[in-house]
Amino acid sequence: MLNSLFIVNTSGDVILEKHWKSVIHRSICDYFFDAQKKASCPEDVPPIIATPHHYLISVYHSQIFLVAVSTEETPPLMVIEFLHRVVATLTSYFDECSDSAIKDNCVMVFELLDEMLDNGYPLVTELNILQDLIKPPNFLRNIANQVTGRTNISEVLPSGQLSNIPWRRHGVKYTNNEAYFDVIEEIDAIIDKQGATVCSEIQGYIDCCSRLTGMPDLTMTLVNPRLLDDVSFHPCVRFKRWENERVLSFVPPDGNFRLLSYHIATQNIVAIPIYVRHSILLKGGVGSRIELTVGPKQSMGKVLEEVVVEMTMPKAVQNCNLTPSHGKYSFDPASKLLQWNVGKIELGKPPTLKGSVTVSGTAVVEPPPISVKFKINQLAASGLKVNRLDMYGENYKPFKGVKYITKAGRFQIRT
Repeated sequence: MLNSLFIVNTSGDVILEKHWKSVIHRSICDYFFDAQKKASCPEDVPPIIATPHHYLISVYHSQIFLVAVSTEETPPLMVIEFLHRVVATLTSYFDECSDSAIKDNCVMVFELLDEMLDNGYPLVTELNILQDLIKPPNFLRNIANQVTGRTNISEVLPSGQLSNIPWRRHGVKYTNNEAYFDVIEEIDAIIDKQGATVCSEIQGYIDCCSRLTGMPDLTMTLVNPRLLDDVSFHPCVRFKRWENERVLSFVPPDGNFRLLSYHIATQNIVAIPIYVRHSILLKGGVGSRIELTVGPKQSMGKVLEEVVVEMTMPKAVQNCNLTPSHGKYSFDPASKLLQWNVGKIELGKPPTLKGSVTVSGTAVVEPPPISVKFKINQLAASGLKVNRLDMYGENYKPFKGVKYITKAGRFQIRT
């Protein structure tokens, strides 16, 4: 399946390389670097690149690319899913999957890749089992290893690997039994000049933090679950019961995991919670101006938080002299990024940003699209809600909590 894995940063440096079966020279990454140079941004690099003798399959995360190399035809979605599992594993171990984290923990990254792939084929990808095999780093364990000469590799094989429930460890015990669920929805939308929605969709997922003793069997029922399209489940979910009853029945892994992810593409369901009114005139000489107004549209009475408005200005724009009524703004003359950090939008007068712009030349310049980021707590834009959560198989009563968050994904307003 996989012959090699290269981890490279956006500058074109190979941070780490790992080979199975045979060594493939890092010059194979030149095909990837060529595609990277042609892309306008890192997210636009093609995930699959065919070369004369190899296939390059990549994912992008936090300023680094994971590039898998295969010499034969391989299901690309399986490779992409595996690479995302690598990212999730490294994030869990080192709190982030970044250039510096990989360099600082290079030995442990190699150890994890050795366990996750056997001769190029996925073997162990469940975090619970990996944490039994290779202990996560912490301050006290690192000091003890330096004194005793031990490593983080366990001398005992994990008990759960060969069971029917390989994602959960045996003998888990907690003083406080609790399970928390985060229903997070990201709105991707394109809004035209008049404020009408060109297209909109929701990418959602339910993240879980489970700290439960023993082997609990959970059943979760949702309000209007038939909204969900393209649902992707964690292996712990019993798919047959979901198909027949639209009920989530599962034995949860221990710790943090993603229970499911889903996609909603029906436009009449997606309520756009924010509006941006804009008046932008960019021309050489004098008279160039920008005026932006941001406010809540259909936020169901919830407060818009962490609102950020961004515009990548044309190269002809030299400087901006703007006055925000709320928050702070910045303009980088090098990258031409205009960023208005609004923060929380209180009820009442909507925040505005207006002022003059210095533009070189004499021609009228096309205004750039506006990107918006925001967050709304305790709201699921699709209307999805957790109805109830029941537990079977254990005698105690756990503490349960559900939190809803709606935030912007790729949210763009045309000007």
